[in-house]
Amino acid sequence: MGRVLEGIKVIEVSVWAYVPSAGTVLAEWGAEVIKIEPPDGDPMRGLVNAGVGAMEGISFPWELWNRGKKGLALDLTKPEAQEIVGRLCADADVFLTSYLPGVRKKLGIDIDAIRKWNPSIVYACGSGRGPAGDEADKGGYDSITFWSRGGVSAAATPPGYPRPVGMPAGAFGDSLSGSALAGGVAAALVKKERTGEGSIVDGSLLGTALWCMQMASVGGAVAMASSPEAADAITNPPAAPPVPPGEFPRPAIFNPLVNNYRTSDGRWVALCMLQPDRYFEGLVRAVGRGDMVGDPRFATPEARASNGERIVDELEAAFAELTFDEACAALATQPGQWDVVNRPLDLLEDPQAQANGFVQEVDYGEGRSLPLFASPIQYDRTPPELTPAPGFCVDTDAILASIGMDEEAILEAKIAGAVV
Repeated sequence: MGRVLEGIKVIEVSVWAYVPSAGTVLAEWGAEVIKIEPPDGDPMRGLVNAGVGAMEGISFPWELWNRGKKGLALDLTKPEAQEIVGRLCADADVFLTSYLPGVRKKLGIDIDAIRKWNPSIVYACGSGRGPAGDEADKGGYDSITFWSRGGVSAAATPPGYPRPVGMPAGAFGDSLSGSALAGGVAAALVKKERTGEGSIVDGSLLGTALWCMQMASVGGAVAMASSPEAADAITNPPAAPPVPPGEFPRPAIFNPLVNNYRTSDGRWVALCMLQPDRYFEGLVRAVGRGDMVGDPRFATPEARASNGERIVDELEAAFAELTFDEACAALATQPGQWDVVNRPLDLLEDPQAQANGFVQEVDYGEGRSLPLFASPIQYDRTPPELTPAPGFCVDTDAILASIGMDEEAILEAKIAGAVV
């Protein structure tokens, strides 16, 4: 019962939560999902060692996003492993991946390589920021790309609150985005069944966030266009004051490199560096605090773990000396994961949103237009074309004619009150 994708075979090469959650949905719908992990495993398995928790040796974060699948580990840097993936794909229906374009090419799992084995396979990618634009080859996490850059955090933060609020649950944006991607794959399978052609399916954390935030963003744009007072209030909101000591207790922070930091002009940047030992030195040097590298309190992983609160203090002070633009420029020089905390109206001008067609200006005639947000799934690297909603009853005659009703029958239906 309910296994609507029974007989569908999916090859999944992905890590963390976003794309794996899509694979889990497909598995629950009845597909055979073969999960291919790297030799050291999906890093999601390691969260149990980072304080997230286990029960009798079971990592619940791993179970949430990978239940129902079959497991295999391959070293895709080896040609022999790449051939195994190809042979698995030869009779598969879907190839599902979270790897970035450059990595896919390097590991022999890009679209051209996979379609040499199976020209009609559905090739589905989940990314942070979409397949187009200058940031297409950058990674993302839901806490920064969906929640912060997507405008959700700013919209959910109460007026006057001293810091952007966090997600209500871990992998919140991953779960929403993964469900959308699974739906996109299912639609592509319908096309494949009808035509024999496999689509390229793209979903992204940023695209899903914009889809969720369109009421706030488009509503703000309409308010700005209709009222100078509203425009001023929206574009120049009062900045929240610095946190009064002791008034708002700082939330527990297990990793100082997964946190929001305020800039001197009242904006925020969001860090999500889940491997803090890997990124610590590059981060502190980027924000002008290279002195922290040699400080005994921060010199080793053990020392940093014991002085987490002090690291937060030092980073808060460092970012407080930088403007928003300066902080973004500094963070761009280091390899750790970060993003901006966008406000809803910022989404309309976000360069990745524009480059990927997530936001489009729709013409309503007579000099009127609205910026509308596209649904978060794209096919064959082409954004959907957005058009206005229908006027009331404007297509009545054409629709009724399409089912064989002539003018006389349509008129009789209208006279009877059956048709408006």
